Amino acid sequence: MAASVPQPPPQVASKRKSKAQYVPAKRARRCDAGGSRQLEPGLQGILITCNMNERKCVEEAYSLLNEYGDDLYGPEKFVEKDQQPSGSEEDDDDDVESALKKEVGDIKASTEMRLRRFQSVESGANNVVFIRTLGIEPEKLVHHILQDMYKTKKKKTRVILRMLPVSGTCKAFLEDMKKYAETFLEPWFKAPNKGTFQIVYKSRNNGHMNREEVIKELAGIVASLNSENKVDLTNPQYTVVVEIIKAVCCLSVVEDYMLFRKYNLQEVVKNAKDPSQLYPKLGNGKEVKLEPDNKLNQNDAADGNGKKQEVSKNCEEQDQPKPRSETEVLMKEEVGKSEPASQITDESKSNENDLL
Repeated sequence: MAASVPQPPPQVASKRKSKAQYVPAKRARRCDAGGSRQLEPGLQGILITCNMNERKCVEEAYSLLNEYGDDLYGPEKFVEKDQQPSGSEEDDDDDVESALKKEVGDIKASTEMRLRRFQSVESGANNVVFIRTLGIEPEKLVHHILQDMYKTKKKKTRVILRMLPVSGTCKAFLEDMKKYAETFLEPWFKAPNKGTFQIVYKSRNNGHMNREEVIKELAGIVASLNSENKVDLTNPQYTVVVEIIKAVCCLSVVEDYMLFRKYNLQEVVKNAKDPSQLYPKLGNGKEVKLEPDNKLNQNDAADGNGKKQEVSKNCEEQDQPKPRSETEVLMKEEVGKSEPASQITDESKSNENDLL
């Protein structure tokens, strides 16, 4: 008698669903509040760089933007939960096509009502936060913030470094950028408007764009809009900011870029007479006080030390000029410097050394 072959146990259908089935629903819920949650062409907003703490950066950004946004545009108006967009009642409600159009219109209106004035979206780069704006002018708001902080010298952020307005975004390809910039730059540079300008460039997570080529093309567009537009790398009236993140190009034209320390919130609140700037440190860590000659002589007389007076006396006997303070020398050297327009890319390269 042949041995019976053991049969495999019957397979029981598992009630456990795979994890992948839940992913699309979770991603859909992230966008329920309306609006894009990722940086993409067509958005306006504010690009913010921070110091290794993006969550704290977003909190500080909301606090700062809401404070000054209320100051400029008034308090944000919220729609009550029970307020729903009303559609027109027509006799042909039973018509399928009409009913579908009405439903789509109601959903769209409801989505727009839920959009906030400021909304954080994923930027696509580390230590970079993008706050999408709605119904405001990013350049006006950011300039207002920096102007107030520059005057009051009140430090209001800890992790936010730079805050750059973004008035327009397009695809980060040279042809798309050229086509977009021709229209985007008109309000500032098209005749009869004119002004001095510089172009600053920064690229993150993008390897196909060429810095020199982008700057050359944009500078050519500005020149074509009005031949009286001139390059000024020292104190330009306008600064064209180009920030590229992955496949998105962010553009803006800002004023007082150098005065507000390249729109750095940490630097703009520092006093021009900050001791840390006036007293540079030597190699041994000791600070050197740079003071005018007459003040040095007064201090020497008070201390009873006649060495510096003796040096000044010897200089006069030998018909040599008195030694000037180091700050006076540096100031005269800076004033005497001039950069040709051909070095327009040098300024953009120096911006990378700034706090990003």
